[in-house]
Order: sequence, then C-alpha cells, then structure tokens
Amino acid sequence: MASPRTITIVALSVALGLFFVFMGTIKLTPRLSRDAYNEMKRAYKSYVRALPMLKKMGVSSILLRKSIGALEVVCGIVMTLVPGRLKDVANFLLLLLVLAVLFFHQLVGDPLKRYAHALVFGILLTCRLLIARQPEEQPPEKRILSVNGDEQPLIHEAAPEKGKMKVS
Repeated sequence: MASPRTITIVALSVALGLFFVFMGTIKLTPRLSRDAYNEMKRAYKSYVRALPMLKKMGVSSILLRKSIGALEVVCGIVMTLVPGRLKDVANFLLLLLVLAVLFFHQLVGDPLKRYAHALVFGILLTCRLLIARQPEEQPPEKRILSVNGDEQPLIHEAAPEKGKMKVS
C-alpha cells in the first residue's frame, strides 16, 4: 500500500499538471475557448505595455504569451506523466512562472478576482514541492529478543538524551 505522502504527491502532480496543460493550451490556441483565448491576448498586450523593457528586448505580447503557454504545457505534461526528479524541476519552473504572472497582474493593477487562481495554484505548487522534498519516514528498527528459546519482537530504543541517565 502506498504511503499517504506518495498518494498526496501523485494527486497534486496529476491535478496541477492537467491544470497547467489546460491553461497553457488556452494561451496557445482558441480551440478550447475562443473567449478565454481572446482574453489572454488582451491581458498579455497589457503586460507588455506595462513593461517597456520587454519591448526594448524585442519581446512582443504574442511571443510572451506563446512562450509562457508552451512552458505551461510542457511542464504540465512532465508533472502528469514523467516520474522522478524531473517533476520537481517542472514544479519549480511552474512556481517561478506563477510568481511572474502574479507580478504582471500587480503591475497592471488587476483586481484580486483576476489572479486569485494564480495565488491558489502557486500555494499548491509550493505544497507539492515541500512534500516531495521531505524525506520518507522510516519505520522504527525492529530487533528480536530471545527469551528462554521464544523469539519476541523488540522495538529498537533510542539512545538516551545527552546528560540523562537511563534507569531500568
């Protein structure tokens, strides 16, 4: 049976991965929702207008939207399907992306309801990363005690704390 930690990591990975695949696809194509796609186009135009540095670097709103969308789709697929440490890398990249999106929303003065989802998914990405980086709990070491020929399990006792004496 899988540990609760493993179940939590898998559930968060799949849910977050599918969400980011969906959101990235909306940024890339109008096939899922024309209204959402047009809203994304409008939002990214305002982000580039608010950051003239992007224009000077030659980054258009189309390039920014498509780059972020492609990164979301790729990282979402990795979070959903690819096992191992690569998930943590994708998780970290998505967390950085969410922080950038939150910065953009604040920069253009969007109300909280426009970026609340980014806050929630940023918190979920952080939780998944923290849980994944925690070491797996090890069960206590068991020893066998032989008394009069009968073997009895004995849970390994920890060494007494420094400065304290163990009394039997």
